[in-house]
Amino acid sequence: MSAPTSARTSAPRNATARRSAALVAAAVLVTSCSGRDDDASAPAAGPSTPSAPHGYVEGAQERAEQQSRLLLNDPATGDTRVLDLITGKTHEVSRTPGAAELTTDGRFGYLHTADGTRVLDGGAWMVDHGDHVHYYRAAIREAGTFPAGTGARVRSDAGVTAVTDEDGRTRLYPRTGLEKGRVGSPRTLPGTHAAAVVPYAEHLLALTGDGEGTAELAVYDREGRRVASPDARCEDPRGDAVTRRGVVLGCADGALLVREDDGEFTAERIPYGGDVPERERAGDFRHRAGSDTLTAPAGERAVWVLDVTERTWTRVRTGPVVAANTAGEGSPLLVLQTDGALHGYDIATGRHTSRTKPLLTDTTATGTDATGGPVVEVDRSRAYLNDPGGHRVYEIDYNDGLRIARTFDLDIEPALMAETGR
Repeated sequence: MSAPTSARTSAPRNATARRSAALVAAAVLVTSCSGRDDDASAPAAGPSTPSAPHGYVEGAQERAEQQSRLLLNDPATGDTRVLDLITGKTHEVSRTPGAAELTTDGRFGYLHTADGTRVLDGGAWMVDHGDHVHYYRAAIREAGTFPAGTGARVRSDAGVTAVTDEDGRTRLYPRTGLEKGRVGSPRTLPGTHAAAVVPYAEHLLALTGDGEGTAELAVYDREGRRVASPDARCEDPRGDAVTRRGVVLGCADGALLVREDDGEFTAERIPYGGDVPERERAGDFRHRAGSDTLTAPAGERAVWVLDVTERTWTRVRTGPVVAANTAGEGSPLLVLQTDGALHGYDIATGRHTSRTKPLLTDTTATGTDATGGPVVEVDRSRAYLNDPGGHRVYEIDYNDGLRIARTFDLDIEPALMAETGR
């Protein structure tokens, strides 16, 4: 069931040319990929059928460009919407009241409540084959509920979804079940873990311990057997991110970068370069999917930028921070500040380069339970900023001086937002 939305669009300076180029590049990518098949134009067949096109996914349509969608929730009322950024339309789905957090793995949205974690298939995702990428869209649908609720940490890859509850117990759910619209029966890992268990390189990365003090890095196979113990420890673990360079784990002295090479796992420390007070340590990493540049608040008036490729931290002084993100690769650091405007900073120099007009009148959490608040989501060409009090979402061209490209008016307060299709 769909509910109409209004989208206001500003004059797209140079936008048409950029989008045309992007579409051509994407079309070439898909064509070159499909060209590896004996009959890429043949009707879709089952995945086990030899004539099925390369990259075929049953029940989904492959497209030439990224199929981005925004998952939106109003915790006070439970109203939940999916905003299709290709068509500009919103879709109404079942209500989820009392959600404390909304996270995503690029396809599924996880709405964390006191009663469990609802799984919503956003119906848009990508498959990265390294030298090329496939983009898919399918129907939006429910996929069930995990028993672990508020405080649960959910991490996924193509084969498994790991759900670590507040007590550190971790259950593994087969990804194929979620893709078919059901949670399925989990396998429980032994022991407890101090942070989220992260699926990576067909294994599981875990920090063993109770979450207090120092945790030890362990590597499990998918059956839960410990297969490696790199000599690495993490004090006061907080936050994680999967990048092309490996998995980043936040620690008191900086980060651990865990990598796999030909079956061997190694851990490299990336220190801050000095003592950092606890309140200024990086914890909630945000970045563009596929990027090796991570951001995290550095206290109330600065942002950390971690360049995983160069193994360097940069602390950018910004003024009062509400939310931050970056697309990396030469793009600006985007910071929503308490003045309600989105600001752009040059990461290398820290120079303030651009800003929007004030977009939000209230940059604090909204709703009767003070859950949620503005966030900045970033993909390959646009940034998205939710305005709960204004019942809207802004689309921003960060490569064109933070131009407001579109404004989506909604019938709910979108206090929680996450982007899928990446």
